[in-house]
Amino acid sequence: MRKSQRIRCVAAYALAALSAVALVACGDKKAEGGPPPPPEVGVVTVTPSPVAVVNELPGRLEGIRTAEVRARVEGIVLSRNYTEGGEVKAGQVMFRIDPAPYQATLASAQAALQRAEANAVSARLKAERYKPLVAVNAVSKQEYDDAVASAGQANADVASAKAAVRTAQINLGYTTVTAPISGRAGRALVTEGALVGKGEATKLALVEQVDPMWVTFTQPASEVTRLRRAIESGMVKGMNGGAKVHLYVEDGREYEQTGKLLFSDMTVDPTTGAITLRAQFPNPKRELLSGTFVRVKIEQGVDENALTVPQRALIRGAQGASVMVVGTDGNVAAVPVKAPQAIGDSWVVTEGLKGGEKVIVEGLQKIKVGAPAKAVPFKPAGASAPAAATASAPAAPASAPKAESLQQAKSDAKQG
Repeated sequence: MRKSQRIRCVAAYALAALSAVALVACGDKKAEGGPPPPPEVGVVTVTPSPVAVVNELPGRLEGIRTAEVRARVEGIVLSRNYTEGGEVKAGQVMFRIDPAPYQATLASAQAALQRAEANAVSARLKAERYKPLVAVNAVSKQEYDDAVASAGQANADVASAKAAVRTAQINLGYTTVTAPISGRAGRALVTEGALVGKGEATKLALVEQVDPMWVTFTQPASEVTRLRRAIESGMVKGMNGGAKVHLYVEDGREYEQTGKLLFSDMTVDPTTGAITLRAQFPNPKRELLSGTFVRVKIEQGVDENALTVPQRALIRGAQGASVMVVGTDGNVAAVPVKAPQAIGDSWVVTEGLKGGEKVIVEGLQKIKVGAPAKAVPFKPAGASAPAAATASAPAAPASAPKAESLQQAKSDAKQG
C-alpha cells in the first residue's frame, strides 16, 4: 500500500513537471511566431518660439582715438617725462626739447617789438606836430603826408614785431611736448640726446585712448539684405537700433561687458562683398588690447516663430543636414533641413520643418527609415530606468506555473 502511494506521488510530480514544460514551450512558440514590437524612441514635438537672430563675425579691436606725438620744432631731446606703457592725461608733459635757441629767438623778437613801438611813437608825434603847421604853410603838404605815412608804417612794424614775438613764444612752447589726448602711451621712439624735427615732424610716441574700445568687423552684404527683407516682411522683428554685441577674445572666452552697435557702413566693399560695422565696448580694466583679432556675436533681430531642435537630433552628412521624424503613420522618415545657427544646445531650423513634427532625439541607433517606431516624449538620461524595470516585470509570471507545480509535488511526496 505504501509502495503504491509512492508511485502515485512520483507520477503526479512527473505529470506536473511535464505540464509546466509544455506550457512554457507553447508560450515560447507563440512568442516566436508574432512580429517584434517597434523600437521605442524619444521624440520632441517641434513648436515655434522666439529666438534671437544672431550672427557671428570676425573683427579687430582698436582704440577710439589714436594720436601720434611728434616734435614740432627742431632740437635735441633733453628728457622723457612719462612711463612707457602707462596712462597719460591730455596736456601731460611727455618730452622736453632743448629750449635755449627758442628762448634767444623770443628775446630777440621782444627787443624788436620794443624798437618798433618806439619808432611808432616818434612817427605819430611827428605827424601830429606837422598837422597845424601845414595849415599856415610852415611845412609843405608833401612833408605832412610823408609824416603821416611814416606813422602808419611804424604801426605796421609794431604789429609785425608782435607777430614775431607770438611765433617765438609758440615755438618755445613746442619744446615742451605734451600728450594730445588722454590714454595709454606706447614706447618712446627716440631717446635723450636725439636730434628731432630736422626737416620733418619726428614721431616721438603714440597715445591711444583704450576706454572705451572699438571693434570693427564685416558682414556679407547678402546676409544684410536677407535680414532686411525678413524684417520688412514681418518674419523677423528688428532691434530698432538696440542691437546687442557680444565679444569673444582669442582664447574663446566671452568678454564680460556687452557692446553696442555704433554704425553700419552704407556701401559695400567691392573687393570683399561685405559691409563694415563698428561696435563699442567699455574697457575699464584695460583687458582689451588694440589690434587683437576677435569674434563678435551680434543680435540683429528676433524671429518670433523660430523652429529649433536639440543638437543631438541633427544628423550631418555628405548630402547636408537632416533629422529623423516619426510620421503620422508611425513610420520613420528622414527630413532634410537647413540649420545655420546654434542657440545653446539647440539648432535653429530655417528650412525643412513646418512645426508639429515629432523629431527623434533618442534611439537613433535602433531605427530604420520606413520602419515603424513607437514615439514617446524625450526625457533626460536616467529618466528611462523605471520604464525598463516595468517592462521586465511581466516576465516573472511566465515561470510561476512551473514553480507552483514543483511545490505541489514536493508536498504530495511528504504526505506520502
